[in-house]
Amino acid sequence: MSVQQVIEKKLTRAFLPEYLQVLNESHRHSVPANSETHFKVTLVSNQFLNQRPVARHQSVFRVLADELKAGVHALALHTFTIDEWAEKGNAPDSPPCRGGSK
Repeated sequence: MSVQQVIEKKLTRAFLPEYLQVLNESHRHSVPANSETHFKVTLVSNQFLNQRPVARHQSVFRVLADELKAGVHALALHTFTIDEWAEKGNAPDSPPCRGGSK
């Protein structure tokens, strides 16, 4: 199972999301081909009700602790409640990589 699939499975199990998108953005960075080190996660769940963004991110980091220890270098998190998502409708685009050779 790929790292991306593991992330999707763990987040689905932990947060029962209304919407989940996990994008492998490693190709946009200075890493070997087919790497799984940089991810953008958009996660919509009412489990985030009454939580500030920092608490939401901490809960995601706890669920993905093993992946973060084992090679996931960057995790861009966009966490929303269902109402916030209905109002916003999308996550921002990731900025271009500013490090390495790219």
